[in-house]
Amino acid sequence: MGAERGAEELAARARAALVREIAESGIWAGDPRWRAAFERVPRHLFVPYYFVGVPGGYERLWAQDPDPSRRDRWLRGAYADQPLATRLRDGELVSSSSQPSLMARMLVDLDVRDGDRVLEIGAGTGYNAALLAHRLGDRYVTTVDLEPEITESARAHLAAAGYRPAVVTGDGARGCAERAPYDRIMATCALRAVPGAWLEQCVPGARILTPLSTGLLALDVQEGGVAEGRFLRTPAYFVALRGSGGGGAAVPTGGLPRRVVQDESFRFLLTLTAGRMDPREALALWEREERPVRERYGVTVSDGRGWAWLDDPGGPYVWGLGEA
Repeated sequence: MGAERGAEELAARARAALVREIAESGIWAGDPRWRAAFERVPRHLFVPYYFVGVPGGYERLWAQDPDPSRRDRWLRGAYADQPLATRLRDGELVSSSSQPSLMARMLVDLDVRDGDRVLEIGAGTGYNAALLAHRLGDRYVTTVDLEPEITESARAHLAAAGYRPAVVTGDGARGCAERAPYDRIMATCALRAVPGAWLEQCVPGARILTPLSTGLLALDVQEGGVAEGRFLRTPAYFVALRGSGGGGAAVPTGGLPRRVVQDESFRFLLTLTAGRMDPREALALWEREERPVRERYGVTVSDGRGWAWLDDPGGPYVWGLGEA
């Protein structure tokens, strides 16, 4: 009993420290209710084990380790402001719990209002769905993932923390029509294009927030199945969506100098134009436009297809994204 009480106290202190760290950035100034969600939702219940990188591979930390010092290390790590690898397959990362400060930023940028119906693409551990459920209520939140093993564990984690949003097994690129329509759609996995099914399941005025390339794209849904918006300043690197709309952000360097390819703003352009623009052509554009930042880029989606643009959707720099 004493050990359990000690673990609870350590978790409470670690969670409070994480909240203070995130709050110092000013993220929650516009909506302090998200701070309350992070204060109340126990992240450690959603990561009963995770993997940390060590020379030559990964080390597993878990809640039931017989070594008390390793259990404390697991618990402290659960509240570190960093992503946690939660599932590996053949040594490759297939699922993770995102960095809490990035999650906080995305939730604020989602701009939810009381009564909004939210669809989350990529259930992961269930932690993000719990934050949404705390803020909006269980019945307003749906989270979907392709793999039954992931949805089963997410559902168990949510129940252990006292939350019961809808957890659905399915292809996230197809949304979740049986629970539509939605006021907000939020993806926590990387895509190669914005699926048309998402727009079909949104009400006019809805917002879609999704990782694309190495950035976060905020789209406003209009009448007639059209959506348009710009990238936010925040960089974002996520595990690729599994299923028909999946796709990571490949970087076709085309023999360009390493110093150029490693530049964050240029890598963003390379991944955004992959397969649509020659790397050297992308370099010429980047230099000509004086190394444009993410916020200068945007995306328009209509009739199931999308195209990206620089500065203006009707301007000289426009390229297709294809279909998801």
